[in-house]
Amino acid sequence: VSAQNNERRVLAHIPGDIIIGALFSVHHQPPADKVHERKCGAVREQYGIQRVEAMMHTLDRINADPTILPNITLGCEIRDSCWHSAVALEQSIEFIRDTLVSNEEEESQGRCTAEGGSLLMPGKKPIVGLIGPGSSSVAIQVQNLLQLFNIPQIYSATSMDLSDKSLYKYFMRVVPSDMQQARAMVDIVKRYNWSYVSAIHTEGNYGESGMEAFKDMAAKEGICIAHSDKIYSNAGERSFDKLLQKLRGHLPKARVVACFCEGMTVRGILMAMRRQRLVGEFVLVGSDGWADRYDVTDGYQKEAEGGITIKLKSAYVTWFDHYYLKLTPDSNVRNPWFPEFWQHRFQCRLRGHPQENTVYNRTCTWRESLRHQYAQDTKMGFVINAIYSMAHGLHSMQEALCPGFKGLCEAMRPIDGRKLLEFLMKTNFTGVSGETIHFDQNGDSPGRYEIMNFKLIGEDEYAYIHVGSWDQGGLQMNDQEIWSNSSEVIQSVCSEPCQKGQIKVWTTLTHTVLCCWTCTPCKENEFVFDEYTCRACLLGSWPTHELTGCEPIPVQYVRWGDPEPIAAVVFACLGLLATLFVTSVFIKFWDTPVVKSSSRELCYIILAGICLGYLCTFSLIAKPHIVYCYLQRLGIGLSPAMSYSALVTKTNRIARILAGSKKKICTKKPRFMSACAQLVIAFLLILLQLGIIVALLIIEPPQVIYDYPSIREVHLICNLTTLGVVAPLGYNGLLILSCTFYAFKTRNVPANFNEAKYIAFTMYTTCIIWLAFVPIYFGSNYKIITMCFSVSLSATVALCCMFVPKVYIMLAKPEKNVRSAFTTSTVVRMHVGDAKKAAKAGKSSSSMANLFRRSGSAQDNISSNGKSVTWSQNERSYRPNLWKRMSFHIKKKEPVEANQTAIIKPFSKEGDAHVDVGVEEQYEEPAAARPFTRSASPSPLSTISQNAAKRRGSQGQVGGEEEPAPPSYMQHQGTIMDQISSVVNRFTANISELNTMMLPGGVVASPTFTPPLSPGAGRPPSTVTTYAEVAAVTNFCDNRSAGKIYEHLAGTCVSNRRPKVLEELVALTPPSPFRDSSLSSECSSPASMSPSSEAEYDQLLLKHFSQSSSSL
Repeated sequence: VSAQNNERRVLAHIPGDIIIGALFSVHHQPPADKVHERKCGAVREQYGIQRVEAMMHTLDRINADPTILPNITLGCEIRDSCWHSAVALEQSIEFIRDTLVSNEEEESQGRCTAEGGSLLMPGKKPIVGLIGPGSSSVAIQVQNLLQLFNIPQIYSATSMDLSDKSLYKYFMRVVPSDMQQARAMVDIVKRYNWSYVSAIHTEGNYGESGMEAFKDMAAKEGICIAHSDKIYSNAGERSFDKLLQKLRGHLPKARVVACFCEGMTVRGILMAMRRQRLVGEFVLVGSDGWADRYDVTDGYQKEAEGGITIKLKSAYVTWFDHYYLKLTPDSNVRNPWFPEFWQHRFQCRLRGHPQENTVYNRTCTWRESLRHQYAQDTKMGFVINAIYSMAHGLHSMQEALCPGFKGLCEAMRPIDGRKLLEFLMKTNFTGVSGETIHFDQNGDSPGRYEIMNFKLIGEDEYAYIHVGSWDQGGLQMNDQEIWSNSSEVIQSVCSEPCQKGQIKVWTTLTHTVLCCWTCTPCKENEFVFDEYTCRACLLGSWPTHELTGCEPIPVQYVRWGDPEPIAAVVFACLGLLATLFVTSVFIKFWDTPVVKSSSRELCYIILAGICLGYLCTFSLIAKPHIVYCYLQRLGIGLSPAMSYSALVTKTNRIARILAGSKKKICTKKPRFMSACAQLVIAFLLILLQLGIIVALLIIEPPQVIYDYPSIREVHLICNLTTLGVVAPLGYNGLLILSCTFYAFKTRNVPANFNEAKYIAFTMYTTCIIWLAFVPIYFGSNYKIITMCFSVSLSATVALCCMFVPKVYIMLAKPEKNVRSAFTTSTVVRMHVGDAKKAAKAGKSSSSMANLFRRSGSAQDNISSNGKSVTWSQNERSYRPNLWKRMSFHIKKKEPVEANQTAIIKPFSKEGDAHVDVGVEEQYEEPAAARPFTRSASPSPLSTISQNAAKRRGSQGQVGGEEEPAPPSYMQHQGTIMDQISSVVNRFTANISELNTMMLPGGVVASPTFTPPLSPGAGRPPSTVTTYAEVAAVTNFCDNRSAGKIYEHLAGTCVSNRRPKVLEELVALTPPSPFRDSSLSSECSSPASMSPSSEAEYDQLLLKHFSQSSSSL
């Protein structure tokens, strides 16, 4: 057969009964610049000569085996494919032509011509099957031609496309598909976490299909391809240099290059690495096209060092070495390419040989041996197994078609390729390496691979080291052997792996999206659900230490052993002890003035509320339980309500008493002043709070719930809502505000009545505590402790401010535990005139002068002459006193511009005359007639003390009338004095003596009646002070005589029935601000001071009113 350059193709032919064709790559493929000429390259030993010799010797062994095709000789016809599709197709056509011209003639012996051509003898037998070619792309094209003539094809091409029986029905192989090789390559890359690699493949079906499978599997495993490219095996240096420049652009991230390449492609890459000075920058992971071929790495060992290759598992064929190493050009005449190979191998020329190569100068000496630098083809076993597969198929066919017949029967003349394919698919035998050879439905054999590592094993000595294997069970690798020459495993990643608690966030949208990322930490309450997702833990759980899931958060609640609860409990216990102590003291001193003056019953209610407030601490700190939840709701609202309800009742009572005491004439006692009434009011206020609490308990029943103040905390608490807190405490707040209001209103009480001041201080402090409590409680997570201390502090303030002073007096100052320390100030008050009229007159002016100014006609003033005068005694006075309080009422109708007088009974035998200058003018008496002296401290009122007898005498001279005798009942002076004494004894019990109550003066006093009511009684002071506002009674006497004071008191005023007078005067008794005070009885009323007819009185003239005072 001639090529375009008329080059004749050489073939090897061995005659036989059955001819098996073969296409081996005896020569290298044509260079890139000579592809169009289809001129093959240099001869190949492993892929060419060794495979040719292996087929010939294998046929010799089969023909010698009586168990296989007995009495049948197998022959062969071997042609060169040059690893190039065009040449392979050309040689395939020659096989087809032989098939077309086949006949029944006797097979004649063929011979090889000296020129390398072949003479087709008449009656040449066709091939029944084909072994080869090894290149997948070439095998596909050959199969497309052979299947037209039903010629089966068996060899070691690995392309996945050949597994498609709809396209390549007659193709079978003794090796696995590239699909499994791609799987093995992905497993290697994945094992060392190389997630970012470059991918190179040889142009053609082998590289393209293999790399396509690799990319698909790599994407599923999260392996990204930094750069993918392809190149021809015979490409020029420039193409390889450009390829390496592209690979360099992805350094230092993509250091691993997955190469689904044929051997010569790998060699071209190694050469370009040296030119680009990239030695050691890349790690090549090669397919079975590279395997363990030294012809790939020869001369470029440093560039290939560290490379990992995949090799089809094939045992070493020992018997082939015995055969092959003995061959010489003289002994081997069947192989037409052997002389060429011999000259090429030893770089010598065979002088006189028809195939002498004149290129070499050295002449072969016949001492050359193939043992020198010998390496058996790594795929030698596949060639032998393919030949045996064809032989076993023919044997099965002969047994089936020619039973009991030795040799070829008529049924196998000629051999039908379709029937032969059926028998080939069923072939099952033991291969040359001891492995089982069989084919699946796609004509493929099971995949078995060996992993090789090209490394330095000595000084400048490199070798392929077996470091692992791969089969259907997975990958097994000896990592220590691979990386023994390096300190660490090479990294080939786009982004470093994320640390614990971080996820990957993509940075691009390219094909590398799964490999290039930034690491972002999850939030503190999230765990890593997968490498791309954070997931938050549910409330009540927290990520584990490894951040791979969630675990329950330990439930927290107030524990007795914590510092804050210990402080709260100690504080509450001390408060309880103090409360019990105060209560016991109050019980012991039940009937003393200190206790009696403090509203005993209300005090016990306050103490009960304080005690309950301290007890609340224990229910708050205890581990939440439904029972404690009820106790909390009840105690927190009820304990302050008890204390403040009693305080409101108490302060309200004091405020009403003070308001009543400011009236000039108290006609009736204020309402609801009794102890029973006070208790009823207090309990009503408490019941109102209790009703609110019960209603809230019904609306929002207490429950033990989990509270989440933060995402990392779980608290076991009672479900106390905002309404449950605000409603009870709001009511308590109203009570506190009411107490504070009344406490402020009653702040200016007499110095000896300090309870109102203590209450005021208590309420001010309580307001501060609760104002601080509200923001702390609602703004912090320490609600339980805040509530404990707030309630306890409120109770402590009430206990200390209101009860400690009283306990101190009872225990440390018993001398102060007397009634005198808790009564009103020493003020003597006198009321004069008509209350109703005076009230009307007082509306026009609030000054004291307007109260007593006479204006208008006599008719207008007929009932507006009410007056009130008082004097007060300094408590520090040490002069003997009898009374500290006096009140007189004058009922008299005065003429216009006449002075009113009040008669005060003298209680001393003598007095110093003390006359104001203004008196002389009004009574028109000369000053010389009555000597006088000024008071050491004159009052704003003009006060005159005269002798009553002398004045009566003077009046008698003027008027010429005699004074009538007093009534008979006024003559019982002893009875009247007894009644006065009773009044004195009642009003002065346990009170220090009064100051002198007699007016000083030098005027002659009446000696008629001088004994005092009690020994050492003094006289009243000569100065008096009026109230600012005076109310008078409606009844008054019609006596117009300004000088007849005695007739006013003893005559006209007493003309009414005495019980009626006493009854009116009893109403004038001012109320006491203390609960246990009472009005004077009838017989002890100041009205009983009605004078006797025989008594003489000092006379007080009311004039120059300019000052006033008000007190209890």
